[in-house]
Amino acid sequence: MKNILVIQGGGRKNGNTAQLIAHFVKGAEESGHSIEVISLAENEVKGCLGCNACRYGKPCIQKDAFNLIVPAIKAADCIVFASPLYFWTVSSKIKAFIERFYCIAQEDPNPPLGRYEKYPIKDCALLMTSADNFFWTFEQAVSYYKFALINYIGFQDKGMLLAGGCGDTNGKPQIAQTNHLQEAYEFGKHIY
Repeated sequence: MKNILVIQGGGRKNGNTAQLIAHFVKGAEESGHSIEVISLAENEVKGCLGCNACRYGKPCIQKDAFNLIVPAIKAADCIVFASPLYFWTVSSKIKAFIERFYCIAQEDPNPPLGRYEKYPIKDCALLMTSADNFFWTFEQAVSYYKFALINYIGFQDKGMLLAGGCGDTNGKPQIAQTNHLQEAYEFGKHIY
């Protein structure tokens, strides 16, 4: 059994991303994993100020939900980042959340790959939804995920589900008309 933390970066309670998460969670729970979903629409996390007050081991000075979420981050074996596609990348809520990982880093006297610090070793995954489904739709988001989380922070990639073609952003969610919900269930079921 693994502890899986899902960070929801979309704002619609029953939107495409929320539905994708629900199916992922169902599959993961059926495989015996413990799941916690935290919505960034309900838990405000501001972007990093770059003030360095947190270095090293001190809590962030910002008064928002991030410091309350830190224990869940530390307890998680895997963090799943779930976001709708906004302006060709992850939502600003997800990006702000990732920026704040800076305050959970530890000093590293021998940093690999040019990093200045080391982060907790975690697995991670990416769930994304988009109205469009072009060959390039998720390129920017995938690049950010790989470079920020895998290459820089050093998390271990457990996979991505890029659910394109989920319908017009001005209309009702149309993800149920695709195979993506079943894919999310299978992803959750077989993530470990």
